[in-house]
Amino acid sequence: MTLDRRTLVKSAAALSAAGPFAGLVAPGAAHARPTAASLVPIKDKRDGVVRLHLPRGFSYRSFHDTEAPVVLTDGTRLPGRHDGMGAFRGPDDTVLLVRNHEVNNPRPAFGPTGANVPAPYDPMAGGGTTTIQVTRHGEEVRSFTSLNGTMMNCSGGQMPWGAWVTCEETVNGPDVAPDFTGASNVPLTKPHGYVFEVPASHQPGAGQSTREPIRNAGRFAHEAVSFDPEDGFLYLTEDNFAFASGFYRYCPPSHPMEVGRLEDGGTLQMLKVAGADNAHLEAAQVAGTTYDVEWVDITEPDVLYDYTPGQTAPTPNDTALTHVSSQGWVQGAAYFSRLEGQVYDDGVVYFTSTQGGGAAEAGTHNPAGFGRGSGQVWAYDTRAQTLRVVFQSSGPLQLDLPDNITTSPRGTLVVCEDNVNDNYLRGLSPSGSLWDIALNRLRSAAGTDRSNDEFAGSTFSPDGHTLFVNIQASAGMSFAIWGPWRKIGV
Repeated sequence: MTLDRRTLVKSAAALSAAGPFAGLVAPGAAHARPTAASLVPIKDKRDGVVRLHLPRGFSYRSFHDTEAPVVLTDGTRLPGRHDGMGAFRGPDDTVLLVRNHEVNNPRPAFGPTGANVPAPYDPMAGGGTTTIQVTRHGEEVRSFTSLNGTMMNCSGGQMPWGAWVTCEETVNGPDVAPDFTGASNVPLTKPHGYVFEVPASHQPGAGQSTREPIRNAGRFAHEAVSFDPEDGFLYLTEDNFAFASGFYRYCPPSHPMEVGRLEDGGTLQMLKVAGADNAHLEAAQVAGTTYDVEWVDITEPDVLYDYTPGQTAPTPNDTALTHVSSQGWVQGAAYFSRLEGQVYDDGVVYFTSTQGGGAAEAGTHNPAGFGRGSGQVWAYDTRAQTLRVVFQSSGPLQLDLPDNITTSPRGTLVVCEDNVNDNYLRGLSPSGSLWDIALNRLRSAAGTDRSNDEFAGSTFSPDGHTLFVNIQASAGMSFAIWGPWRKIGV
């Protein structure tokens, strides 16, 4: 499909959209918003190569391009697959980025070794996080491994006490049979499927995770988290590709804003629509529909299955994938499709359902992916305990599989697409229209088209000057983008 045709159809779809976005962004954000046709090729400040199309007046610089080997300042060989990311205030007008690496399958942990370096959580797991101190224009100051020995670190969330909580999107472990990749889990030494806290610091020692999982926050295919500083709850999305997914909250034993960290030993709960058992929220919705919700307790959020070390575990991967969610379903918890990115903003948790919005599913295994739509955006009001349909895509030409999301300082949602065609960064307006912020036009050094690599990890610098974002693939890359955000409604 040509870019022009896609732009034409998307524009028509946007004009027909209803206006369910009242209160989503601050008044006064209505400015001339770019379309795909108005995005122009912009040269990368790093080397003059065009990798992104952006609105006129915008600039960017890429860094940590793992198409060629990248070594961090602590000696880490960067693993690639850059995914979720949080931005924190650093010293001397710099920004601290804590960035996920979504590496699956057993392999040696990345990162340096030595007497003063924390041991990886699992020495045979290749995911984790790196911390990078950069200028507002993406120039690296220092970088180091901050968590290693984890797996499939997909997204996560920024904590207001100065930490990043990273999520493992897997239930692999030596106690679980191979997943969809078929790779043996026997080499693993620890169970996976947890969330881990990583402090944000420009000092490698202070910026190290304890490598201790928050087990009571559940062992399931975690995607992203967000935190409400008022009630002290951590909200969690689940991206269970082949089964229905759930929306959860974790109630820690102590308020994190008082103790300065996320403690284990709390209670995990799963969202249920009040008065409706197993509501099919993955199915097509009417924009603006609001549901009253309640929460059901998950009595066994963590499990270690019986297995014999050195032998393939007898517990099927699908059983492990649904261990937590099935406890909620028997109590009437709601079905969603592939819950991915989320962000907290002023009492509301916004989250995406990547394949939501189609026909209802049966609630059982679907190897093609649970969900038959092109995507939904939901909003959970943490005070009213209501769930609202913010937006539902009419098809891939309007919004194609939304994934990571963040908010600008003015409250506008920035949405990352993750599909097999053109991938955009999209803006979401109060009138219900979508507009294009950036288009991936990446090619490898050998000339291979990588324009269908997904955007991920979008996050604004604390002062709102720079949008940091990743392109996630085996050869990951990070970008710093800056320009007149207010002028384009962001």
